[in-house]
Amino acid sequence: MHVKRTATIVLAGAALAAWLAGAATSNRALPDPIVTPRPAIDASGADLASEIAKLHERLRPTATPRTPARNLFTFRAAPAAAPAPRAALAEAPVPVLNAAPVQPPLKLSGIGEDPGPDGPVRTAFISGDGQLFIVKEGEQVTPRYRVTRIAADVVELADLVDGSTRRLALR
Repeated sequence: MHVKRTATIVLAGAALAAWLAGAATSNRALPDPIVTPRPAIDASGADLASEIAKLHERLRPTATPRTPARNLFTFRAAPAAAPAPRAALAEAPVPVLNAAPVQPPLKLSGIGEDPGPDGPVRTAFISGDGQLFIVKEGEQVTPRYRVTRIAADVVELADLVDGSTRRLALR
């Protein structure tokens, strides 16, 4: 009895599978795909792209740019001194240089502070000579001064020319 029942179930399943497979496929022929011709605007777009490439090639600079005549990162340039006539130099008396050298005007604009492993690390903002100097201890402000100490409201500068100390305070 088991063999008959099993054979009936297998045959019924095979017939059902064949019927479903036949229903899923169609015997109709598929139409050929529709090929649309390229519009004329695409052809003119390709021509335009080649013309643009030619223009880019023609507009490419042939010479390298010269070094800029001014520094964009300074506030103002030092005034250029006009050479004095030789006759005026010969007649001018030679001044005696016994006076102390003129100190450039420097002003402490602010002090920044960042936390560090050994305490706060301070940065001084010093303005002078038409520039803004952002310095830490040990760095030079101008070729003449080096920062020796930055306190909460005072910066000490060591004069490298005569060895004196100059103090700048916040105002």
